[in-house]
This record gives sequence, C-alpha cells and structure tokens, in this order.
Amino acid sequence: MKQRIKQAIENDSFLNKIKENLKETDAYLVGGYIRDLAIFNKSSLDKDIVLFNCDTENVSRKIADNIGGAFVELDSENKIYRVVSKENYADIAQGLNNSPDDDIERRDFTINSIFYDLKNGKFYDKNCGFDDIERKIIKTSNVENLENDPLRMLRAFRFQAQLGFKIDDSILKYIQKNGKNLNNVAKERINQEILKMFEGDFLVQTLLNMYDMGFLEMVFPFIGNIKKIPPNTHHHLDLVHHSIETVNQIRGKSPMLRLAAFYHDIGKPLCWTIEEDTGRHRFIGHDEKGGELVKQELSELKFSKKQIEYVSKMVKNHIYPSSLMSTPEGASTKAMARFVRKIHPDVEDLIDIARADRLSARGEAVSDEMVKKNLENLDVLLNYYEKIKDNLKELPKLLDGREIMKILQIQASPKLGTIINELKEAQIAGVVKTKDDAISFIRNLKV
Repeated sequence: MKQRIKQAIENDSFLNKIKENLKETDAYLVGGYIRDLAIFNKSSLDKDIVLFNCDTENVSRKIADNIGGAFVELDSENKIYRVVSKENYADIAQGLNNSPDDDIERRDFTINSIFYDLKNGKFYDKNCGFDDIERKIIKTSNVENLENDPLRMLRAFRFQAQLGFKIDDSILKYIQKNGKNLNNVAKERINQEILKMFEGDFLVQTLLNMYDMGFLEMVFPFIGNIKKIPPNTHHHLDLVHHSIETVNQIRGKSPMLRLAAFYHDIGKPLCWTIEEDTGRHRFIGHDEKGGELVKQELSELKFSKKQIEYVSKMVKNHIYPSSLMSTPEGASTKAMARFVRKIHPDVEDLIDIARADRLSARGEAVSDEMVKKNLENLDVLLNYYEKIKDNLKELPKLLDGREIMKILQIQASPKLGTIINELKEAQIAGVVKTKDDAISFIRNLKV
C-alpha cells in the first residue's frame, strides 16, 4: 500500500510544482490526501502541507508566484495559508513548535496523522495510522485532542459514516461524558460535518450508533422530542428509529434528500393524540407543522436559505404523493398535473421520500397488500412525471394575466390566479397545446 501511495504522490504534477520551492525547508504532506489514497485509492484535490524551520507565509507566497497561482491568507494567527492554481490547491501551515512529533500528536485521528516527507520521499507514521487504516478503526493518540476541539467528536462519526470504520472505545467513552461540549462549537462548522456525514455509505448505522450513546440529539435537537413517540399500530418502530429507517430506504445519496427524510416527521410530537375508543395514534397536521419547525432547526444549524426551503418543502408535502394517489381522482391526469405544478422540480425526490416512509412503517394494521398498492400508485405517479418532465422546461406561456383579464373581462383577483394555475395544469397534462386551445379552455372553465 505504501509503495502505491508513494507513487501517486510522486506522480502528482501539482505537488511536483510545489516541491521545487521547498528545497530549503522541511515540508510534509499530511492528512486526508494520504488517507484517501490509502482507503479509496484516489487522490483528492485539497492537499495539506506543514512546514518547519521557515517563514511559512513567505514560502507560501513564493510558491504562489512561481506556479502562477493565488495566495490566500486563511488564518494569520496560526499561520495557515492557501495556494491556489487553476488545477488544484494546497493549504500550507506552520508546523506546531517546529516539531513534526508535536504536530503529529495534535492531529485529530491517527488515520489523519500520517506524514510524507516531500524532500526525502519517506513516510513518517509515528501513531501507526497505516495500521489503523488496515484495522478499520478511528482512534486518537490522546483523547485530550477532542477537548481541544469538540467538533472532533462529531467528526469521528462523520468518518464512520464515510468509511464504515469502528470508533475506538476511548473516543466513545469521552463523547458519552462530554458530548454537551459540542454546544461550544460554531454552528457553521457543525453544518459542514453534517453534510459530509449524510453523504456517507454507512450513514444509517452511524445514526443508530449516535442515538444509542445519546449523542444524536446533541447534534439534532428535534430528536429529544420525537424519541417520546413509541411504536403503534401503523408503525412497528418508535419515531426515532422510523426516521432513521426512512433514511435507509432512500434510494439516492443526496445529503439534502436524506436530511429531508430524517426530518420528515419532526412535526408529530406537537400533533400527537390517541383516540380513546380505538387507542389509535393520530398526528393530524404534522406535515404542515413539520414544514415550519424544520425551518427553525436548520436555520440554527446555519443551512442556506435554499437548503432550508428544499427540506421544508419535502417535509410539508411528504404525505401528498401517497394521499393523492389513494383518492378516486388520484390517477387522473388533471390531479397528477396539479401535483407536478406544485412540486416540480423536486417531484422524484418527494416520491422517493413517500416510498421510503411507506416501507418504514409496517405496524400490525399495515398489510402487505396495503404496502404493495401504495408503492404501485407511487410508480404510476413517477412514470407520469418521467413522461412529461422534459416538456416542462419548454412549456410556453400561452396567455399572460393581462390577456386573460381582457378575454374574460375580469379584474385582478384570486379567481385570476386560479385560472392561471388551471391553465398551466392543462398544459402539463397535454390538454392545452396552442394559444387557441388556451383561449377556448379559459372560456369554458368554471371557476
């Protein structure tokens, strides 16, 4: 493995350009670049380099000038700089105490503490990071490293979600005792770890592990409320495990889609009632309530406005596909066109959440036939969308609001908005194709 990684490093054109400027200093490649080569046999664009016994800022500026790149000051206090070229970039930092040993010891995990001497072409692996990669374990040389930066507690789980590695017991014990320290970390940093975690192939088991040790609600506060809701006749799992299982049933790996699936029932605790005569658990309006609640939590976690609106839209409408297709008019072209108008361009994602939700709720009142019929209905809706979605990009505006008001002799009003929506749905359904069709349609429309 080491020879393969060494060859990849030596053949990296960007690193070779940088090395030409490092002959007078001690320079080591370190961190994720080496780790990813070892685990995935692929190189990442971002490279971390630590320098010793030099003026790191001047050397970084010199590198940027000589390779025709840009120099960026990331952290002047800790002497961390970035050199950017058209093809790549490297973060260059001053080594701790001008000592490779000291710098290695401050690293978060052993798998990230493997040094490669760019001058001599040799690995320096004091903390046996290669061994831990082989053993598939996430460990640290000193748990005090977690205290120095509490985000590393979450980062351990992020790496577990990405790599499927076991987390060392010493780290887990520390997190169980000190998980609340995550509250001292900037939400922007937590946000980035969440997004990386939710891309991972091993996300579901990681979420289960986090929940079992009480850390999940330190990251996602809504867990503290939904964990109160037990299994019921329609759900064989309690609400936390149902939410995680819904993530498991999502077919893609989009982190935002998975996050929406995770949050889809956030509104249930506030809408929870139990019928006295039947004992049935009801959550009427939890979709609408959840669409609002999720905005607050994701805002606090510093997600972007676009990301928040997407998740809120998914949560608010997660019942819509199944409920629509279970009604007598559900499979009608008009009803499906109305659904598409409201949800496009996120139709496939919402149907995926509805499908995952159905597969994650198998209480005693839910028969195999009910599940089969629900999934078949969702396939009908998805197939309809697949047939028409390419036409949506080129859907012409046959009549604008002013033309409609003139033709029908009406004023601007809610009625006008309804007519515009009905006309668009008719276009989506293929009922209206030309301007003449549109004029005839609105004249015969009963609103």
